[in-house]
Amino acid sequence: MTNEVAHDLSPFIKTYKDGRVERLLGTSTVPPSTPQIGVQSKDVVISQEPPISARLYLPKSATNSTDKLPLLVYFHGGGFCVESAFSPTYHNYLNSLVSEANVVAVSVEYRLAPEHPLPAAYNDSWDAIKWVASHFDGNGFEDWLNRYADCHRVFFAGDSAGANIAYNLASKLGSEGLDGVKLFGLVLIHPYFWGTEPVGGELTTPEATREFMASMWRFVHPSTSGSDDPLINPCKDPKLAELGCEKVLIFAAEKDVLKDRAWHYGETLRKCGCCAAVEVIESKGEEHVFHLFNPTCENAVAMKKKISSFLN
Repeated sequence: MTNEVAHDLSPFIKTYKDGRVERLLGTSTVPPSTPQIGVQSKDVVISQEPPISARLYLPKSATNSTDKLPLLVYFHGGGFCVESAFSPTYHNYLNSLVSEANVVAVSVEYRLAPEHPLPAAYNDSWDAIKWVASHFDGNGFEDWLNRYADCHRVFFAGDSAGANIAYNLASKLGSEGLDGVKLFGLVLIHPYFWGTEPVGGELTTPEATREFMASMWRFVHPSTSGSDDPLINPCKDPKLAELGCEKVLIFAAEKDVLKDRAWHYGETLRKCGCCAAVEVIESKGEEHVFHLFNPTCENAVAMKKKISSFLN
């Protein structure tokens, strides 16, 4: 064993030249819970090989009504290399969001880099969408989806790297289609987008920060063409106008290095005219994914209420 570092991407992850991977955050998990704030959850296996699973959330109201509820497919963040759908951070957030919005949610557990470099996370997430779609005739494996989810009101959402996944799956859905799936809306929270040329306030971003962002992307996707790869820079995507949804809600945070990318993407999306509605909301005074770590603050509560309204 050697302590010689191969990659130091603190505060997320370190790898060592002997092949060891040390995740510096997002490694703890919690079990699904009996009803919390009127929400119950359970875990399901989507695929044994590759290993793909999900945590499902069902609001108590679903069992007391004959009306089906909107279906939210959620992708966690963590730079494609840390965190989990089963972490306390995301378990608590999905419980809270499902309770507020009164939706059925599927929180996807995809494989992480560097053990499984991109496009593994995209492929796993696409397989999860196909699994969800298998329930839209009412005869799928999972009863909660058969009985309670409205296949005509499907939304994708995610934060940071998860927002990147949500966008790329919506793009794939728009260009390739998937039988039975009509995506109604897309929620992107502090999306992990980047690019070679600075946009907006990135002109004053320190070069070391810009290099860290580029290095992080190369680390999780070694075969990438670089920071203008359409997977990380959707404004360079020739299929941008084929985005497969009706409306898009994008959140930015004032103190987040990714803020200007969120605005730039929103403006580019508006100009291409592929969606009926595109809205960008910036949370003043806030950092990247602040809502996960300070969920009761005023801006986090406002974000949750806005998403709830968007989903309904």
